[in-house]
Parts: sequence; C-alpha cells; structure tokens
Amino acid sequence: MNLKSIILLLLLSPSLTLASKVDTLMVQSESMNKSIANVVITPNSYSSQKEPYDVLYLLHGAYGNHKDWITKVADVAKLADQYNVIIVCPDGGYNSWYFDSPIQPEQRYETYISKELISAIDNEYKTNPNKNARAITGLSMGGHGAFYLSFKHQDVWGAAGSMSGGLDIRPFPNNWSMSERLGSYAEHKENWESNTVTNMVHLLDGLNLSLIFDCGVDDFFYGVNKTFHEKLLERNISHDYIERPGKHNWEYWTNAIKYQMIFFDGFFKSDG
Repeated sequence: MNLKSIILLLLLSPSLTLASKVDTLMVQSESMNKSIANVVITPNSYSSQKEPYDVLYLLHGAYGNHKDWITKVADVAKLADQYNVIIVCPDGGYNSWYFDSPIQPEQRYETYISKELISAIDNEYKTNPNKNARAITGLSMGGHGAFYLSFKHQDVWGAAGSMSGGLDIRPFPNNWSMSERLGSYAEHKENWESNTVTNMVHLLDGLNLSLIFDCGVDDFFYGVNKTFHEKLLERNISHDYIERPGKHNWEYWTNAIKYQMIFFDGFFKSDG
C-alpha cells in the first residue's frame, strides 16, 4: 500500500477520525459553598462548527461520581461525535438523589444542576440555551434524578430519560442513604411522599416534556418502573417505555444509553 492510499484510508475511517474531547469543568456552587467537578464531552466538530450545540446531561447512580460514565462505558465519548452533541456528566455527590434535602441545608443538588450548572455550561460552551436543545437522563439514582429535575423544571429541559431508575423511593426506606437526606420514613413521611418521582406525575401535561425510560426485567427497580409506566398510561401522558432482559449493572446501561441517544437525537432534530 502506497502513502497516498494510507492517507486516504485514514481520512475515510470513522474510528480514526472521530476525536471527541473530554474535559473536567469545575463549577462553584454558591448554594452549597463548594466547587464541583463535571465531565464535559465535546464532539470532534466543536472547534470548527459555528452553530450552537444541543446538550445531554447524563447522571450517575448511587455511590458513583462524575467519572462513572466516561470510565465504565467506553462508547459514551463516541456518542458525542456520532450525534454531534455536548454531553455533561455532573457529580451528584454522595447519594444525593439530586434533590435539595429538606433536612440537610448543605445538600442542594437540585439547585446546583438545574440552575448553577446549567448557567455555567451555557456560559462556557457553545450551547443552544433553549429547552428544546437540552435533555437529561441517568441510571438508577440518576434515573430518578433526571425525572425529578425535569418534572420540576420543564422550562429547563425539553426531554428526559431514565435507565433502571428508582422512580419510587418509598419501598426502599433503608437503602442508599435516603434516610439521611429525607429523615426516616416513619418520622418524616411527607418528605418521602413529596420527593418521590411517582408522586410528581401531576406536574406533567403530556406536551412540554418528551419522556423515555427503560428497565431490565431482572432489576430490583423493575416493579416501580412498570408501575410508573402504567400510571402514565392512566394519565394519558405520552412516553416511550422499554423493558427487556437485564439486571442492575453496567452491561445493561452500556446498551441502554445507545437506545436513549436515538430517542434524544430525534427530539433534538424535531426542535422538541
């Protein structure tokens, strides 16, 4: 093979030409008085494209951090190139469940992500600040967080997803530090009732937020996902719901994010 042929091969090979960039952006949270790390993945076109980008916020699960997605799912960076979007992976703290804790004033991850981080990303990167150019999803605790944040802030996100999400936290009163954030269920029932996603369906009108969620049938969250799907059907809230073989693990989420990216790509291209 001569030199000309080798150069042509390099230019035509997608696996060699795709070169998304992975950065860590530190954002000062005034609400929690600390600096928080966030992974930001920009696509290969970022330095040359003048048009602003759509943004997907991708949340980690319990006991995780902002590096989980990029270190445990090798294809995540490639997805930024494939769909020409910016992907932001925030650090959601130690089992924060992505809400502002009613009993721990230093835990304010709802405020951080929906206001402080959004503002920082839009100021730092070439983004389209319209809600129809912004989506959010996550796994497990992050699935709950994505729905929780988007349901409460439909002016911020136009589409939301959940993978193996804890969409009803009430059946798990002793798990994942939730009692530290909300108080015990026995003594602080109202905190649990008002902060579980399944009780927030009344905030939806079926028009302002595009939804997709999925769960493996062997997952301990399968029951609450199926029930949530049935609840949306009863309320006539449009959504995409998928259940398939799978457990609560990275093998499942590595597959799930690929399907959800197809959904979000369609949303972005339709302008919501």
